[in-house]
Amino acid sequence: MHTKKEPMNCDFDALAADGHRWRASGAAVVAVVAAGGVLGAESRYAASRLWPQGPGVFPLTTFAVNVTGCAVIGVVLVLLSDMRAPSRLLRPFLATGVLGGFTTFSTFALDSRQLIDDGHPGTALLNVCGTLAAALAAVTLAAVGTRRLLAPRRAPR
Repeated sequence: MHTKKEPMNCDFDALAADGHRWRASGAAVVAVVAAGGVLGAESRYAASRLWPQGPGVFPLTTFAVNVTGCAVIGVVLVLLSDMRAPSRLLRPFLATGVLGGFTTFSTFALDSRQLIDDGHPGTALLNVCGTLAAALAAVTLAAVGTRRLLAPRRAPR
């Protein structure tokens, strides 16, 4: 017998404490995700204009944006899951909108492909492996660090 699995939740609902799980829906959520996405994408674009990368070199700006965004999402999701009554719009605005718009898988993939096309497969491989490893480390360390910083506040006195 085949049972249908639920799709992964792109709003990281599974990371929230049980008392804070919610299902966001409706026009208000779409609006805050869009508004947050504009802010995040504009910030990413500003970073690319401030620190442009030449061809054939490691795409440090994209790397820094993605790793920074992953670290920030680790902090934000811990803080939101720790809040007693977070707004149902805060998580989609910050996590999906702002940070989803700020981080960029498409530019990461394009940078890697361009490095290969320009004859720099080693740099492309370093970009792919380094970005994935650094992003996973950033979100993990940020979430664990935030939980540890908040732990004394949660401890009974």
